[in-house]
Amino acid sequence: MDVWSSLMDGFATALTPMNFLYAVIGVILGTAVGVLPGLGPAMTVALLLPVTYALEPTSAFIMFAGIYYGGMYGGSTTSILLNTPGESSSVVTAIEGNKMAKAGRAAQALATAAIGSFVAGTIGTTLLAVCAPIVVQFAVSLGSPSYFAIMLLALLAVTAVLGSSRLRGFAALALGLAIGLVGIDSVTGQRRLTFGQPLLADGLDIVVVAVAIFAVGEALWVAAHLRRTPLHVIPVGRPWMGKKDWQRSWKPWLRGTVFGFPFGALPAGGAEIPTFLSYVTEKRLSKHPEEFGKGAIEGVAGPEAANNAAAAGTLTPMLALGLPTNATAAVMLAAFTGYGIQPGPQLFSSEGPLVWALIASLFIGNLLLLLINLPLAPLWAKLLQLPRPYLYAGILFFATLGAYSVNLQAFDLVILLVLGALGFMMRRFGLPVLPLILGVILGPRLEGQLRKTLQLSAGDPAGLWSEPIAVGIYIIIGLILLWPLAYKLIRRNRPQNSSLLPANSGAADYSD
Repeated sequence: MDVWSSLMDGFATALTPMNFLYAVIGVILGTAVGVLPGLGPAMTVALLLPVTYALEPTSAFIMFAGIYYGGMYGGSTTSILLNTPGESSSVVTAIEGNKMAKAGRAAQALATAAIGSFVAGTIGTTLLAVCAPIVVQFAVSLGSPSYFAIMLLALLAVTAVLGSSRLRGFAALALGLAIGLVGIDSVTGQRRLTFGQPLLADGLDIVVVAVAIFAVGEALWVAAHLRRTPLHVIPVGRPWMGKKDWQRSWKPWLRGTVFGFPFGALPAGGAEIPTFLSYVTEKRLSKHPEEFGKGAIEGVAGPEAANNAAAAGTLTPMLALGLPTNATAAVMLAAFTGYGIQPGPQLFSSEGPLVWALIASLFIGNLLLLLINLPLAPLWAKLLQLPRPYLYAGILFFATLGAYSVNLQAFDLVILLVLGALGFMMRRFGLPVLPLILGVILGPRLEGQLRKTLQLSAGDPAGLWSEPIAVGIYIIIGLILLWPLAYKLIRRNRPQNSSLLPANSGAADYSD
């Protein structure tokens, strides 16, 4: 009952005229930027993050919720109409969505994506409202050793599964941890990595870092590979679905939600695995498997629902534990720290009204997304026809303006340029950007928990595994690090084992 009464209070705050207006603006802004090719939700949120800093925290986060879900919806529009996913989680949507669009069913593909996003987002946000307080009750019982182990697990798990190699992932993490060290040591008062520059004494602003790595780095990278030929946008009518489309979509929406939310809440779970699992499941269960690869509506409905349910799932560990599990959540965490608010177990007690207003605004933003974007789909399609040079010049302009507006210091523009070039070079050499951002955000907190643990144990390293939960997490970390070696040994021995089988043995023999 406490959850629902708190949620009703959140709705009362979020539905005031000004806050509702900010929710509408957030949805429109998020969709308008998210629909542009190559941007994606993380870059959308990073680019629009400085816009919210002129507002008081509650209004800012209500607007932010609209930007978050608007950016997610915009990514599916680009995938369907242009076959250009804004992020990896939209790749599966593009497989069938673009085929449907080319077959003259762009309206139906956009409609099932939008309605599926609404269904999954609503269910996912409900689960967030129920699960987050439960996670908080568990988290408040943890000590510093367990917190240190959980943060270490989040960093290593995300780093180990991203990028083309583990070496690149850990190199990106090392860069992020180094950037997080810049500034004055909170314990000794000594300056670290400031190079004699007084303006670096307070450290690098996380908003400037996020905008530089995501917005500037991505804009430079895409501009460097700009195609001179204009993009061909498939025309869109008024998105809606017939009775048969509804019958073929509602089950994939629910199954996609079941896949998406748990994976979104896991460190390194993300939306890529559940969207792929949803696609494979729908292909197996479909009564029209021959349509897959040619434009099956189930192949859009399921993965898009999984994607948005995962988006809601990522907010559970972020709000309850202060742990981001993907790039978008990392940028949202930067927004909290920018306001001086520390996400974690104490957030629900120290900033309860704000948190419940944020959760309520996710419901509101989800509904607005459906009501506003279905009629506006033809307008978003026209937005895709913007000339590419103007688009990326505009992104760089607004990124610069946003970074300068944070502290009103020209020095931040130098940092923006340097880190933007770093983001470009990381993409050039295949280094994933998420471990860097996580290193910047979680690095100082990881150091704080490590110092607190060692102080409590009088400097004895055994204090790091003095709690049962910490021991369990270190075992999981060991398994994550040792799995590649074990997998190589298994693969090396597999040919010897397979030679013992009959020549005609295989999965096909057991298909019936």
